Amino acid sequence: MLELMRTTDAVLISFVDALLKDAGITHIVADSHMSILDGSIGILPRRILVDAERIEQARRILRDAELGHELS
Repeated sequence: MLELMRTTDAVLISFVDALLKDAGITHIVADSHMSILDGSIGILPRRILVDAERIEQARRILRDAELGHELS
């Protein structure tokens, strides 16, 4: 799996998660349980990981949604 993006914005992660699910792209939201370490203040970024075979399609979806600046 390859990193598609990394952010501390929970709303953005939720939106990208929905976009990828709608496109049928297998992905993982990594580090989502790290809030235990940062005290739930959201300073530790979460990552979205995508299968290597689908990374270009996932990047295109984010660019089409005008989120290209969020790509890793």
